[in-house]
Amino acid sequence: MTKKYELTQNSIKVNNRTLYQIRALKDFNFVKAGDLGGYIETEKNLSHDNNCWVYGNAQVYGNAQVYGNAQVYGNAQVSENAQVFGNAWVYGHALVYRQAHVSGDVQVYGNAWVYENAHVHGNAHVYGNAQVYGNAQVSGSAQVYGNAQVYGKARLGYVPVNFNCDFDPYESFKKILNQKEILPTLLGIDSGLDKMISERLKHD
Repeated sequence: MTKKYELTQNSIKVNNRTLYQIRALKDFNFVKAGDLGGYIETEKNLSHDNNCWVYGNAQVYGNAQVYGNAQVYGNAQVSENAQVFGNAWVYGHALVYRQAHVSGDVQVYGNAWVYENAHVHGNAHVYGNAQVYGNAQVSGSAQVYGNAQVYGKARLGYVPVNFNCDFDPYESFKKILNQKEILPTLLGIDSGLDKMISERLKHD
């Protein structure tokens, strides 16, 4: 494997960890040999393959991994066991940590947080002060922004929808199933949904 960067002697302390600034060893994508990048703890944090890179003051540490063509820049942090890959961009003051996965053409930026076991993929955008956490999944062309919080077993995506509120679709759907007059309008949308409605009506 040909290395595309090296760790320099320039270092910073973050959460009692020593992170080292990286320097490119060859040209790739928008990076030129000799360019200084962001800060990582070890070479396990940033792949030498493809065009992934950590820029500016961005930090990647712990067991976090950045690979594929992912870009991390600004003052963003990727830490613990998080993974950022595909063509994902994490920037601004965004945080991605714990076991979170950010992949595809996703953008996480502003002061957004993605953490715990959350997965954000597809073309989704998470920004502003939004938080995605728990076992939530955000995908497709969904946009989560403002002060929105998506959490629990929430599943958002596959259609362009904007969310700017606390939202747990799992809890909301349970409330919908308690409104019998609404149920007929939902029939025929999805076979799995039809089954759930049928089961609900059997218990009335």
